[in-house]
Amino acid sequence: MQYFDTHAHIGLIVDDPIEQLLVIQEARQASVTRILSISNSLHGFVSVYENLKSTSNVYYAAGISPSEVANLGRDWLQSVEQYAQLPKVVAIGEIGLDYFRKFGDKKSQIELFISQLDLAAKLDLPVVIHNRDAGHDVLEVLRDRLPPKGGVMHCYSEDAAYAREAVKLNLYFSFAGNLTYKNARNLHETVPELPVDRILIESESPFMVPTSQKGKRNMPKYLPETAHCLAKMLKMEREELAAQVWENSCRFFGLPA
Repeated sequence: MQYFDTHAHIGLIVDDPIEQLLVIQEARQASVTRILSISNSLHGFVSVYENLKSTSNVYYAAGISPSEVANLGRDWLQSVEQYAQLPKVVAIGEIGLDYFRKFGDKKSQIELFISQLDLAAKLDLPVVIHNRDAGHDVLEVLRDRLPPKGGVMHCYSEDAAYAREAVKLNLYFSFAGNLTYKNARNLHETVPELPVDRILIESESPFMVPTSQKGKRNMPKYLPETAHCLAKMLKMEREELAAQVWENSCRFFGLPA
């Protein structure tokens, strides 16, 4: 079996370049053979990219998350476009809306979101979507501006009713370690309703650690626990589930399987 961790904040797990390489090595030993590195800011993207760009199994998303809406600086969109065209950058992200922590104001967040959705359409790339307490507005924006290559609702946390609306668009759904939590009933109800060819998995490391690793900083190497939980919910064998989400991930990011 092999797994594709479609969302890992490698720069937040550890900032030491050698330790970042060790994180990748340990993941490979746990059958996590591909990782998508996610950064919230352009500075974070450059730091990890420069350190790991020669690592064969790490890919990248370039973008600015809503947490950085008040710190954009000049020519930020041109910078995102420049970085998005570097080798092994396969998506724009993570981008979206976050009303939980009230970064900036809603209008500014939506403008940041739309600008990067339009850039993804221009560059023919998919998008990695952040949604926290902003489900209605995220879906309304995506109905008008989702790029042709589609998007993934990362660390999906809405309910089954929301998923039924979102699946009408070219959207995938990625599940993290919180899927393993007993109280995540909305996720447990949602998973069986989704088309199996729209499901991805992610570590969301260093956050959302699976149940068995509670109290630890999350790592890509813990991803198989989430996959095993997902297999049980879908009533699939582990090998079958691993093959399916691998195929889904490669298709979504335009990579060879």
